[in-house]
Amino acid sequence: MKHLIKYLPGLLFTLSLALLSLLLTGFLPVGVVVIGITSGMIIGNFFNLSENLWAGINFSEKKLLAWAIIFMGVKLDFNIVKELGYKSIVVIVVSIVFTLLLSQIISKLLGFNRRLGLLLGIGNGICGSSAIAATEKIIGAEKDEVGLSVTIINFLGTMGMFLLPLLIKYIFHFDDIKSGFFIGNTLQAVGQVVAAGFSLNHTVGHTATIVKMVRILMLTPVVFSLIYYFHQKNKKAEVVVKKQGVPYFIVGFILMSLLSTFHLLPLKGIHILGEFSHYLLLTAMVAIGLKINFLTVLKQGGKALLVGSLIFLMQLIFAVLMIDWVL
Repeated sequence: MKHLIKYLPGLLFTLSLALLSLLLTGFLPVGVVVIGITSGMIIGNFFNLSENLWAGINFSEKKLLAWAIIFMGVKLDFNIVKELGYKSIVVIVVSIVFTLLLSQIISKLLGFNRRLGLLLGIGNGICGSSAIAATEKIIGAEKDEVGLSVTIINFLGTMGMFLLPLLIKYIFHFDDIKSGFFIGNTLQAVGQVVAAGFSLNHTVGHTATIVKMVRILMLTPVVFSLIYYFHQKNKKAEVVVKKQGVPYFIVGFILMSLLSTFHLLPLKGIHILGEFSHYLLLTAMVAIGLKINFLTVLKQGGKALLVGSLIFLMQLIFAVLMIDWVL
């Protein structure tokens, strides 16, 4: 009991900041995760937090994040793949690989932090904050890098949510199916995809949502690819993370996705666990924000925004080419 009590003050503190972030979403034009991580950064940098808070903050950042990833898997139904043709699946996979490789090429050319560049590529290429959260421990990312990448990816996604429908309407003139594919295969977060797609019409929105769901499903093979890649580097003494096998939260993530795929949970249960995952993720991001140093963000922020923007721009161009050439 005493072991649990030591976490309580910090846990309640991060939960209160998460609740405040939820309340602020009605007044600020940005996503709740960005509000959460930013509020944590402000409090952590401008206030001297009591020592008895840090055990609970660390618990929120590590354990709650792990369980957020586990319950995140319940949103993934692999049956959704049936709604797309094989050509569409191939384009989605190729696009993700292109974005991840591009993140490393751009980072190398600009002399930028390759690990942070990879986080920006993962966030752009798959599913924003959730993908960053699911992979940051595997690649050994620092908390400053996680917070910065989450903030930039959400910013770019918010801009894209307004920009992409205008590009489709006034420049590309795609039909509804191609419009939905373009939005679903490029925007970072599900909410952004839904908002942008349905702002055009129902068909575009439905198509965009399906494409986005398939992109999210690709998180599983990407995670295992990263585990293999970094373990191989470890064998060569280029240590990025310690060899530790498959993280338990990834195993849980996959098991939860199987519950949805094989309809072992009612829809209401899936919805409840999905929402629970969202709130756990928000609380964990607040905790991460509390541990971020402003000086580090200011030092890398400008270049990180440039790298993230270049990745997103090239991702959009590649998506247009794939639509013209393949679909």
